[in-house]
Amino acid sequence: MDAIKTLQEDERKDLLRLVTAGSVDDGKSTLIGRLLYESKGIYEDQLSSVVEASARVGSTGGDLDLALVTDGLRAEREQGITIDVAYRYFSTPRRKFIIADTPGHEQYTRNMATGASTASLVIILIDAQNGVVTQSKRHAFIASLLGIPHVVVAINKMDLVDYSQEAYEAICSEFTEFAAKLEIHDLTFIPVSALKGDNVVDTSEAMSWYKGGSLLNHLETVHIASDRNLIDLRFPVQYVLRPDRTFRGYLGTVASGTIKQGDEVMILPTGMRSRIKTVFGPDGDLNEAFPPLAVGVTLEDDIDVSRGDTIVHVNNVPRVDRDLDAMIVWMSEDPMQPGKQYLIKHSTRMTPGQISNLRFRVDVNTLHRSQADSLGLNEIGRCVVSLTRPIAYDPYTRNRETGSFIVIDRLTNSTVGAGMVLDRDPNKLSVSPEKQVRTHKSGHVSRHASGISEELRTERMGHKPATIWLTGLPRSGKSTIAYELERKLFEAGSNCFVLDGENARLGFSKDLGFSADDRSENLRRAAEVARVLNEAGIICICAFVSPYQTSRDQTREILSPERYMEVYLSAPADACRQRDAKLYEMADSGEISEFSGVTAPYEKPHAPDLTLPTHEIDLEESTERIIALLRAKGVIG
Repeated sequence: MDAIKTLQEDERKDLLRLVTAGSVDDGKSTLIGRLLYESKGIYEDQLSSVVEASARVGSTGGDLDLALVTDGLRAEREQGITIDVAYRYFSTPRRKFIIADTPGHEQYTRNMATGASTASLVIILIDAQNGVVTQSKRHAFIASLLGIPHVVVAINKMDLVDYSQEAYEAICSEFTEFAAKLEIHDLTFIPVSALKGDNVVDTSEAMSWYKGGSLLNHLETVHIASDRNLIDLRFPVQYVLRPDRTFRGYLGTVASGTIKQGDEVMILPTGMRSRIKTVFGPDGDLNEAFPPLAVGVTLEDDIDVSRGDTIVHVNNVPRVDRDLDAMIVWMSEDPMQPGKQYLIKHSTRMTPGQISNLRFRVDVNTLHRSQADSLGLNEIGRCVVSLTRPIAYDPYTRNRETGSFIVIDRLTNSTVGAGMVLDRDPNKLSVSPEKQVRTHKSGHVSRHASGISEELRTERMGHKPATIWLTGLPRSGKSTIAYELERKLFEAGSNCFVLDGENARLGFSKDLGFSADDRSENLRRAAEVARVLNEAGIICICAFVSPYQTSRDQTREILSPERYMEVYLSAPADACRQRDAKLYEMADSGEISEFSGVTAPYEKPHAPDLTLPTHEIDLEESTERIIALLRAKGVIG
């Protein structure tokens, strides 16, 4: 009975999938071996094999070489490197783990992407002696690209730098500066010595200056319950079950959201509607199903539903289109050929298609973008994928299951690429952000400079020109603060003007929608207007949701960093929802599409000039803090 009780308790534990990454010899395999060894996750026969291999090919002078616990391939042991993805399972009293040890070599980028594709957490190892290197940045970029929610930077080999706090903090500072350019929302630093065991399972007395917990403690306690999307029902149909004429069920795995009896649902891409009659599992009917349960459902109506269709709630539907805008990791030695026919495996549907346009290639070491005609092995680029039939998909940042796909060669049936769908409409603007910020010039068009200098305007106005850019979720208080700030500055003698997001859409942007590219164009136009106002010596106050970091970076470039001040209104979605419940309910139901923070993403600013927690401070304090910022920047006296 004790064994049965133990198994039942183990079954109820959370499962955390994690992946390790880092440069060669950073100690990834040793770290995993240490975790497995000290958590009693190595069987006796495995341990005996490692002891034997340590004496024969180990790198620890005959002592137990924990790196060999995961370096299972003969080629790996001979070369002393990891060249494939090694998966290991272990468990502690708090949680179960599946851990993937991925290669560090640049030529195995595709292996790292494969191992990280299902992970909720990544451990990026950095050698304390070498600091942040190119591969550290490469793996951080791939982790960001794959949407891994939690990133742990384990600064290893601290014993070789005498457990120096200064060395640790220098690496933290450099990595944080680089990570600010990426989509990383949960970043944790832990100093460790995998070889000695410091801060791996137990905290280290040698680093008393470090006040955080051990690596294992972090893995056991990191919050992962909210990583699953329980809002958007996506149930891709894997198999139609019809044992006889009286029964028709649809089997699959719940990708996101929840599904229960009585739910009104829509079948995509056909758009037909019905209601859920029953939800059942291997042991009978269920009250409700949620990810990642594999279940079956029946419908009240006898309608045509096939493998590859997706069942969703009627008021919460994904996009249905033949064209996708995506980042693709190329995994084949044969270069990608735009225009060539491939098979695109998306969820449970296999669809013929082609990569119709390669917009740019990304240098994953520097994040620079360049024009290219093709992608080679391990290269990453932004592409437009055109399919022969429409599919139902979400942006990858919102749903990793319905926002990803693989590219298959039709002749060899080999997987040659993996794609992550972007929150962009490929049928709208088809140019890269870099091109958008450049104004097209005809040969006969040239810029005319004013004969009145900025210094003369400043002397006349009594202040310098500047743009205060207010960004935040809908109903975070942007417009309210903007107009109150305008009133105060005007009464103090400053020349100022408000550009409001809603007013803009009634004027110079009334032809634009709310797709990611239309939002980008809206902000580009607003920035150009603000630039003209600044050149006239006026302080411009802009109140725009401006949800994307790339668009805000573009705005900063148009206005110039000297004149641009970014103010982030950090009120969370719950607080904004309380201010206007009806507006957010309309977004929840799909009545308002592309709503930032609900059905479209909002990317928090990486390094705003000022953060205003408008859910905690009032209007008076908010405006006074902005005025203080203007004084500190020398805009007003």
